[in-house]
Amino acid sequence: MEKFEWKDAIKTNIRMLKLAGLWPPGDDSYKLNLYTLYATISLTLFVIIFNLSLTLNIFTVLDDLKAIASILFASITLTIAVLKSYYLTRNMKLLKELMVTINSDLFQPKSPTQRELVEFTLNPWKKAYKMYNSMTMAAFCAWSVAPLTDGSIANHELPFPAWFPYNYKPSPFYEITFLYQFISMGVTSFINVNIDTLIAALNVYVGAQCQILCDDLRTVDLSQQLRGCIKHHKAILTFAEKSNKFFNWIVFVQFFTSVLSIAMAMFQMTMDVPFTTDFFARVFYVTAITIQIFVYCWFGNEVTLQSGNIPSATFESNWIGKPLEVRKSLVLIILRSQKPIKMSALNLFYLSLDTFMTIMRSSYSYFAILQQLT
Repeated sequence: MEKFEWKDAIKTNIRMLKLAGLWPPGDDSYKLNLYTLYATISLTLFVIIFNLSLTLNIFTVLDDLKAIASILFASITLTIAVLKSYYLTRNMKLLKELMVTINSDLFQPKSPTQRELVEFTLNPWKKAYKMYNSMTMAAFCAWSVAPLTDGSIANHELPFPAWFPYNYKPSPFYEITFLYQFISMGVTSFINVNIDTLIAALNVYVGAQCQILCDDLRTVDLSQQLRGCIKHHKAILTFAEKSNKFFNWIVFVQFFTSVLSIAMAMFQMTMDVPFTTDFFARVFYVTAITIQIFVYCWFGNEVTLQSGNIPSATFESNWIGKPLEVRKSLVLIILRSQKPIKMSALNLFYLSLDTFMTIMRSSYSYFAILQQLT
């Protein structure tokens, strides 16, 4: 049977991250080469400096609560992208190892049925990627064209109020700065979307491997096949542990800041004129970030559910009449898989639907506090 390419599912993520400077060629991490130079320039110019220009602008509007909320809202989103980029580059070697592992023979589907099972498991992730990406790009485009729709472009206002060490009002400085912000926000948006969905894909991979293992266990016959199942189970646990190690800090930072981002976006919506470009941009943003958190929690929750099926799948195997050694091995698998795999953020909270609801409730609580301050 033709080899299943697990990386094909995330080829768009890889392409976009490579364009942003966050995916070195091949299976290696960063080296002293032209791509590393390109990555350094790209991330510094379009992510770090752009974030600083927005953050520093807060000192010019200290007496305006709405303006402060708007700047903090944008700054948090950009800061998340900076931190995600940092942890991705820091753990790039580990991520590339995971990519090699997932394409190894041990993790390959062993029958057309298992191949269909894997593709069926990947379909929800592909739909979630398209939906999340669409909402993010809609918000990005709405904010980018806001100066055109509200007429502020006549006064040479930027899409994102920022501080620059020069007067950007005169032409052509205004056009250049406008283009710079457009590219920077586009790069930041692509970074957030593709890192988030890449992490979700790792969870999908773990869940899919659990399903393959369950199918193997239900049809296991010979003791040699059973040893292969035990080896596969150990490899899944190792892959899940390394995946969790890779995205620990990313998920923690994302969950912590998402509460504030959603609350401030909803707060600003209450002050926006309904059905304006800014209003719709925030609607798209809140939808995007809700999908973002849901994607993390849903596919993390699926890992727990799929790994929890391993004991029952083992019991469903044709174990009656098998040699004592085989039955002991089956019991060992059942005992080792009694505790399902749970993906977490620094072991402080699990990626689950309960966590998703907690984040949503917390966001609304902060939103209510902000409303009381006005």
